[in-house]
Amino acid sequence: MSHAVSTHNDQWVVVDVETSGLKASRDRVLSVAALTVDDHGRIGRELSTLVNPGCDPGPVHIHKLTPQRLAGAPRFEDIAPQLMDMLDGRTMVAHNASFDHGFLKLESMRAGLDMPTKQRLCTVALSRRLQLDTPNHKLATLAAHWKVLQSNAHDAYDDARVLAQIFTHSSRLARSLDLPLPVVKCTERLTLYPDSVPRTHCEWENPGPLKPGGGLIQGMRVVISGDTKVPRLQLAAQLNDAGLDVMNSVSRFTSVVVCSDPSLDSRKVERARAHGLEVISEARVLDLLRNVQPGMLKGTQPDPTPQPSKPKHKPKPVAMPWQSRRILVMGGSHAESVLMRSRLIQLGATPAVNLSAGVTDVLILDGGDGDPRMPKAKERDLTILTPALVDRELNIEQPTQLPPLRRRIPPLVPRGGVIDLGPNSTVLTVNSSWRAESIGVDVVALMLGEDELVSSDEDFVFFNAPATSDGAVSMSIDGDSEQGVCIDLTLVPEDCARILVAAAIDGDSTFGEIGAVSVSLDVPESTIATAVLDAATTERSMLLAEIYRRGKRMAVSRYRTGLRRRTRRAGRPLRRRGRRLRLCESTCPEPASVRHAAASLLD
Repeated sequence: MSHAVSTHNDQWVVVDVETSGLKASRDRVLSVAALTVDDHGRIGRELSTLVNPGCDPGPVHIHKLTPQRLAGAPRFEDIAPQLMDMLDGRTMVAHNASFDHGFLKLESMRAGLDMPTKQRLCTVALSRRLQLDTPNHKLATLAAHWKVLQSNAHDAYDDARVLAQIFTHSSRLARSLDLPLPVVKCTERLTLYPDSVPRTHCEWENPGPLKPGGGLIQGMRVVISGDTKVPRLQLAAQLNDAGLDVMNSVSRFTSVVVCSDPSLDSRKVERARAHGLEVISEARVLDLLRNVQPGMLKGTQPDPTPQPSKPKHKPKPVAMPWQSRRILVMGGSHAESVLMRSRLIQLGATPAVNLSAGVTDVLILDGGDGDPRMPKAKERDLTILTPALVDRELNIEQPTQLPPLRRRIPPLVPRGGVIDLGPNSTVLTVNSSWRAESIGVDVVALMLGEDELVSSDEDFVFFNAPATSDGAVSMSIDGDSEQGVCIDLTLVPEDCARILVAAAIDGDSTFGEIGAVSVSLDVPESTIATAVLDAATTERSMLLAEIYRRGKRMAVSRYRTGLRRRTRRAGRPLRRRGRRLRLCESTCPEPASVRHAAASLLD
């Protein structure tokens, strides 16, 4: 779990890397740049170098680092001592910091070195916390916002130089708002072995388990355990080419487990025996590969699920009087704050969870005048609202005229609201945030089948397993009070009916102590909708979003979003609902962490 770290005396080192791919355990660093920076933005030491990875450099059309350019560059182990010295004792700053840190950590491990970085700051999380008036949080967008010249995108040194200026401007604004910086501890458990097998699309239905003495059938799910004579990834590729579905963990959907020594007491072999599955040797599976029986193509069976009829005409959105406002509630009890935030939502306003740059107004309840953020609100000349003004607004036809604004505030999705994703929307991110310096929260994602169960361990994404093997679902935001789940709809397996995104709190704390949780639905270019989950009191786990598949085939244009409230008891499988992408708020009457509550969903 990530926790906030004091940074008032920290020095910073801004880092950017260019890589041969997106997976740190498989791909390599091609170039690295590091700049030490103080709180005033003054740059001290610099390091910028190409790195010879000893492998294919990958997407040359993006980073323009050809094999010829890299041939004479030093190896990582050659530049590592200088880089490690710059990192030692400083907080690493990067744009999507978990990505850069993961690559540098694994390169250090390959070189037999201990990377000294203990904490890091993600400028994406910082930008989201500040709620800057930008359509997205890309490096180029932030550079334009802060008027920083970007002359050579995807060049490590130029990106690091631009990021140093962005960080200086952003951190200065955060200090003026008394917002803590989103510094987190580097606690990932990274390993170089074994390489997980990337899941590839299998076009065949799963025929079930391998029968004793029987042969392989296309669509069977195969799991490899332990060392193999044929390199693991090469063996997996042979199995995939034969029409088999290679997985990384054993579940009740597994057909067979391959192990060079079937008597080995590995976890996968133990689970296979518990499920009554065949465990065969590597030699045996290679022999069976000579005659794989044809399977049944997916989608050849009729879909028994009736499809809802589409409305002929979509209702036009109703303009709300305060839809351009982002309002922070100060003071009052938990119940009073929840009540007033719900009334603000009725007016179309977006409740804020922090005093960020995006806040336009402050609603003062009892005791709110003594809130330590009040002086900063007055310095920024924010409009001060009262409960009486809000109540009066809800009972009159003509809205009170507030100062006009030009801020980009995405539409607020009420409970039951629905937003259709465009046909070109292939990547969706569910981002959540809560008040800074509050209790630690973990966001998780579960890929569920039609039976509402997770098919295997690899379909459970959380802070210590931050991505599925195929990259369909991954953790994306690296802050202490901002976390996100990125979903690539083109990579979601066909047997995944929906994806559940939830949040959990360890210990005895509850969501009632945290207050409002802000959730946004983002595509790469912009935020398409927001919601505020604000009804939790004694709960320790909360459902944030559900992504539904409509019909048997993956159709991006058929994904939807909405908001509703549901309840369930911890340990009870969730009920089946319509196939839509929904934002939902859920409460558990029996306090329990999502990881424990989700145990009933795991096979």
